[in-house]
Amino acid sequence: MGQLVLAALCWSLGGLLIKAIDWPPLAIAGGRGLIAALFLVLTNRRLRFTFSRVQVFAAFAYAGCTVFFVLATKFTTAANAILLQYTAPVWIALLAAWFLGEPTTRRDWTIIAIVFLGMTLFFADALEFSGMLGNIFGIISGICFAAMTISLRRQKAGSPVESIILGNLIAFVIGAPFMIGVPLPSPVGMGALAALGLIQLGCSYWLYARAIRHVTALEAVIIPVFEPILNPVWVFLARGEQPTKWALLGGIIVIAAVIWRALDSLRRIRVG
Repeated sequence: MGQLVLAALCWSLGGLLIKAIDWPPLAIAGGRGLIAALFLVLTNRRLRFTFSRVQVFAAFAYAGCTVFFVLATKFTTAANAILLQYTAPVWIALLAAWFLGEPTTRRDWTIIAIVFLGMTLFFADALEFSGMLGNIFGIISGICFAAMTISLRRQKAGSPVESIILGNLIAFVIGAPFMIGVPLPSPVGMGALAALGLIQLGCSYWLYARAIRHVTALEAVIIPVFEPILNPVWVFLARGEQPTKWALLGGIIVIAAVIWRALDSLRRIRVG
């Protein structure tokens, strides 16, 4: 579970880094995808690209998750985008028993409800009901996140990192046309783009691919769910944007729910 926490820490840098890059959103998605793919190829040995149905499906789901999230951020508020992406636990709770034989308990549904309450409070001041297209993109990103997690979990006996590499390459192919004819980012932007590829995607999914072999699909999205809470924390530290009282309360609720779920999992491991 520590690997999931570290992965969430890496993911949480996304908002701060993306703001520093003066490039079109899909160009950013493609650029960081290429850097992340190269990083993962260089840091993983004995890669096996079988191009099986589940490996390819996971790759497209990963690409959809990252690309649609960038689009959601473009067409709606960042708060709407991250909140809608993290509808993923609901989709996993509905589908995990069918595809993975991992039933969702009443306690799981309770934790999902608490997490959504906390996230809603956290982003209450920034939520908007406009930007319908962006909201749709956010929901699609959440569905892709769930599909990716279930598909990676189905590869637990193998090495799910191959799907992540393929997904990053797919994101690069999607974003490449938007890099043509566009000036290169500033030196600060280039540094931020490198950090996005190496840390925010590369390191995070290096950790995630290893962690997902040892946790359920639902745990794989509930435990890192404090990532959207940390995202504005880095913005606060870097830019001085102070969160509201409701945001602080929501953050406390989310973190408490995640800790509860993690401790419950550890207790069941010891009992087992």
